[in-house]
Amino acid sequence: MELGNAYSELNDPEEQRNRLKEQEAQRKENAEAHPMDEDFLHAIDVGMPPTGGVGLGVDRLVMLATDQASIRDIIFFPTMKIKND
Repeated sequence: MELGNAYSELNDPEEQRNRLKEQEAQRKENAEAHPMDEDFLHAIDVGMPPTGGVGLGVDRLVMLATDQASIRDIIFFPTMKIKND
């Protein structure tokens, strides 16, 4: 049973700069691309430690507490339930 997803953050300033440059180029075509953020790049460069985390959902914890095998059985909103055909 999956209770949450783990993730880590990209904290290499050169790699992040390259990605933001690519997005800046796309920004001219797509308004949803992120602009260059020099403050963020500076923060990474001066010593942002490796970071990560785990995303736990209340729905997953309710599954564990109620001993349900499927998340479909505990979803609060019936319109979000997935039908098996």
